[in-house]
Amino acid sequence: MNAQLIFRLFFSVASLLLSLNIFSQPQWINERSLQTGAQQTEAYSNLLDGKKVAIVANQSSLIGMTHLVDSLLHRKVNVVKIFTPEHGLTGKVDAGASVSSTVYSNTGIPVISLYGKKKQPAQADMSGIDLVVFDLQDVGVRFYTYISTLTYMMQACAEAGIPLIVLDRPNPNAFYVDGPLLEPAFRSFVGLHPVPVVYGLTIGEYAMMVNGEKWLEKGFECDLTVIPLKGYTHRMIVELAQNPSPNLKSWKAVYLYPSVCLFEGTVMSVGRGTEFPFEVYGHPELKELGFQFIPQKMSGASDPKFLGQKCYGERLSAFASNYATNPGRLHLDWLIRAYQLFGQKNLFFNTYFNLLAGTAQLRQQIEAGMSETAIRKSWEADLQTYKKIRAKYLLYPDE
Repeated sequence: MNAQLIFRLFFSVASLLLSLNIFSQPQWINERSLQTGAQQTEAYSNLLDGKKVAIVANQSSLIGMTHLVDSLLHRKVNVVKIFTPEHGLTGKVDAGASVSSTVYSNTGIPVISLYGKKKQPAQADMSGIDLVVFDLQDVGVRFYTYISTLTYMMQACAEAGIPLIVLDRPNPNAFYVDGPLLEPAFRSFVGLHPVPVVYGLTIGEYAMMVNGEKWLEKGFECDLTVIPLKGYTHRMIVELAQNPSPNLKSWKAVYLYPSVCLFEGTVMSVGRGTEFPFEVYGHPELKELGFQFIPQKMSGASDPKFLGQKCYGERLSAFASNYATNPGRLHLDWLIRAYQLFGQKNLFFNTYFNLLAGTAQLRQQIEAGMSETAIRKSWEADLQTYKKIRAKYLLYPDE
């Protein structure tokens, strides 16, 4: 074997290993090892002095064990309004359920829902505000709605001429970028922008991309400040200190969420109404698979799919535990296997699937029997284009 052939072989193997992230495995850490934007009060408190401040927050908006609102009120910041996303201020409202407006504790500060009658603040909501502080824990997946709330708040701030400060938090799924890009025909609240399912940015970096790529409507640009994290890189799988939403109860669920949530666009259950939602998928008729679970009513899942029925499926918790050797990618093999095993294939997908996927092509590919490898190749060119855009907005090391 000549030297040139040996070099080509080595290069091919090295490229394969790099594509599987063998040379740069993600590091699992606890969020408490980092310093979030919210914790760095010295970096933004002077920006709030003398201002009438609105806060976009939920149960994840913590400084240690203290809620951001309480911390700012203790510092005599003039908090005049609070905006809340899907799941509400306490993070306990069911997915997709309307969130009501209310008041904050005994302060009388109005809490305005952005997941009820409206998803973007009305002009009246923005009156009497000098500055907005945004502090929500994202999970780095296009159909997780907090980035849509971010975009609509940026739009409202831009139109009203109000500055926005994003207190950055880690993205627990930023160690890879994958999935089909959203096509304009499938734009919805679970996907506003031409990004892949897993986009590899913190919520602060994402805000910078929305501004930089001119994705706000009517040509507006938001007066944006991002307070970065300290100690964070994109190679970290972060165990969050607080559940970001009621059915993401563990770091394993967050890790599996990008792939398992696609089942929400099918006849399958993802384990809502169990102690391990998004760590499992199943159906009463999928008896070929051995794991069993019975969804029950509980907080955050008041009416889960297949309530009280025995479901058969696959538990994926052990797969998550092997994160160090798993390839960093969207995993379609579970979805493909479930489709192949399910008897009534015409009933497998629902209309929500294409909105989650951001394209009609993925459903068509699975129905046509394409392999995961072939499907992945179909979105590779778009991913490479997106990665060049993403690179412009990185605040943290990517390797």
